[in-house]
Amino acid sequence: MKSMRSLLLALASLSLLAAATITQAQQPVPDAALPMPPRPTVAMPQMPTPPPPALDAISYVLMDYQTGQLIAHHDMHMRLPPASLTKLMTAYVVDAALASGKVHWNDKVYISDHAWAKGGAGTDGSTSFLKLHHYYPLSEVYKGMIVQSGNDAAIALAEHVAGTEGAFVQLMNAYAQRLGMKDTHYSDASGYPKPDLYVTAYDLALLARALIHDFPQYYYVYKIPNYTIDGIKQWNRNALLWRDPSVDGLKTGSTAEAGFCLVASAERDGQRLIGVVMKTKSLSDAANQDEALLNYGFRFFTTRTLYKANQTLAAPAVWKGVSDTLPVGVTQAVEVTIPRGHYHDLKASMDIPATLIAPFRQGQRIGTLSVSLDGKVLAQAPLVALKAVPEAGFFGRAWDSLRLWWAGDKAKPAAPAPAAAAKP
Repeated sequence: MKSMRSLLLALASLSLLAAATITQAQQPVPDAALPMPPRPTVAMPQMPTPPPPALDAISYVLMDYQTGQLIAHHDMHMRLPPASLTKLMTAYVVDAALASGKVHWNDKVYISDHAWAKGGAGTDGSTSFLKLHHYYPLSEVYKGMIVQSGNDAAIALAEHVAGTEGAFVQLMNAYAQRLGMKDTHYSDASGYPKPDLYVTAYDLALLARALIHDFPQYYYVYKIPNYTIDGIKQWNRNALLWRDPSVDGLKTGSTAEAGFCLVASAERDGQRLIGVVMKTKSLSDAANQDEALLNYGFRFFTTRTLYKANQTLAAPAVWKGVSDTLPVGVTQAVEVTIPRGHYHDLKASMDIPATLIAPFRQGQRIGTLSVSLDGKVLAQAPLVALKAVPEAGFFGRAWDSLRLWWAGDKAKPAAPAPAAAAKP
């Protein structure tokens, strides 16, 4: 009996142990190797790009300085009288003469009868009040033209550079053609209204970009708020210089025919924009509208560098050369201006011949790089050989000739991935 009780107790103990073991086996055991489930995140919607602000200007342009791409525009090729915006080209011609050493910053500039009669204190246009038959340092006359918009200063500078205002106007038109200002013609150095004096908002943006890029050493003058000559304090008429510290140029212009115009440039966080508004109702109105354009551009657009100069973008196969591959890239940085938040929507492609046969010179054009957004090409650049690949010896050329003959149309393609070889 005692042995039977012991047997029952033993069986009960085994049953409990087995039950405990089964229960324990059913409990989930954390595995350190398993990743934790991701936390739920809220997908942020991409900010849409609104249309440009509604402006009263009859014509306007907003251009990115670095790329030259247009961000906003309206009737930008309409030919209009420029008024004193003419002096931007006068400044460009003087800048070119200064940079080439034909004239100098400390030259003495003579105020002739013509300069005084057409733009001096006795006229109804803007003047720097320069004295008849007096000499002034070129630097001071230049400030008088840019800061005060003096017609006398502009004419005196034209005569100093070219001998006569007429000869100077020929230089103005020659430079306009060189800069691609296809819808512009000048007839004087100051902007006095004439039927054959006209510009466009787009051409003025090109000119402003050239002034900043080609002659940065003189650009500081456009930001001078005021200066004094012969005891007369003269003020810069660009109201945006006082409103916005990022604005550092360029110039106003106004006549009855032209209305009130402004070409302005500003730089924020390394991005520079150029805004042009034509034929507004007042100087204040011109400033307000140009300010709205610039703010729109900075808020909703950005300029990105996609590829650096001399960066290898691909190394396609090359035949009959001392090297099996040819590194290709661009000689100048490729930059684009795009709506903010659309960088990853860019598409880049390379157009390179399917078969490349040596020799190749360093810098020789091989193909074309194209960058597009939503099907619109934003930038194109030549693809060049980044290093020379000389022709191989006789046996190397013969072997590759045999391989090409054998492969026929199945020869290795030049680009490793024709449509996506270059990724922004």
